[in-house]
Amino acid sequence: MTARFGRAELPEDLERVLHKAVRIQWITIGALAVTVTMVFLAMGNSQAMKAAWIEDMLSFAPPIAFLVAVRMVNKPPSEGYPYGYHRATGVGHLVAAVALCAMGLFLLIDSGMGLLKGEHPPIGSVQLFGQTIWLGWIMMAVMAVTSIPPVILGRIKIKLAKELHNKVLYADADMNKADWMTAVGTILGVAGIGIGLWWADAAAALFIAASILRDGYKNMRGAITDLMDTRAMTFDDREPHPLIGKINEHLRSLPWVKEAGSRVRDQGHVFHVEAFVVPRGPMPPLEAFEEARDGCIDLDWKVQDVVVVPVPELPTEAGGQRQHQSERNL
Repeated sequence: MTARFGRAELPEDLERVLHKAVRIQWITIGALAVTVTMVFLAMGNSQAMKAAWIEDMLSFAPPIAFLVAVRMVNKPPSEGYPYGYHRATGVGHLVAAVALCAMGLFLLIDSGMGLLKGEHPPIGSVQLFGQTIWLGWIMMAVMAVTSIPPVILGRIKIKLAKELHNKVLYADADMNKADWMTAVGTILGVAGIGIGLWWADAAAALFIAASILRDGYKNMRGAITDLMDTRAMTFDDREPHPLIGKINEHLRSLPWVKEAGSRVRDQGHVFHVEAFVVPRGPMPPLEAFEEARDGCIDLDWKVQDVVVVPVPELPTEAGGQRQHQSERNL
């Protein structure tokens, strides 16, 4: 029997989910290319339109990071990378988040300065089919049309992110869902100029910049904590992953195990598990540890790189403190 480390062969049904996610990301890139072009052509001197255009440009980062990571994560471990390449997902997540934070901060300062200086952005008119049309109508129409694809794609990606436990895909979906706020804010800003509220455009740009910065900070915090080996969380970082409890329950169910606890960290889309067991009676044979390890792996495709370690008592980080507290309460 040989140890299984480093690779994450997805079950057949999840392979189909992954292929669907890849297709969705290519569709996203295509939709973004059209959106960026349309917004650029209609941008004019509007600060809100400029902010929306930059946000659309930044939206390329998460799908590109996802596609690059997908090509890397299943490469087999090597001497230089004995744990495999699963961290590529986390690195891509961090790169996209830092880009969002940097641009959100820049736009926040740029838009704020425009508001403080009292800049009055002019929005002229264009000749279209022999008619003179206020450019603001075109801007608002473009934002209304381009807000539809992100909402649809975002809903699809959230479901795929949950099935694949992929936080880059979830971050991308989260940004897509928020894009309608950017569109609404831009439309209100341009409409405000149309009715004489010169400050509405800069205010809308500030709203968009704050939204970008918020998304960037949220994703950067999640990416950094994952890379720092925090406890494995669900794909949306809302709570500890339930697999931690299932692993401990499985180990405790073994007849030769008195107590068990584990440290589980997220490698990007699979988990690395250090399981600690307190044997009941004499030390069991090596085969018992191999069966315990394989049993953990068989619980879920995300469970990888499992190490089962015999200890006289559980370490605090693996639940030992809680055990001691419960014993004192008896």
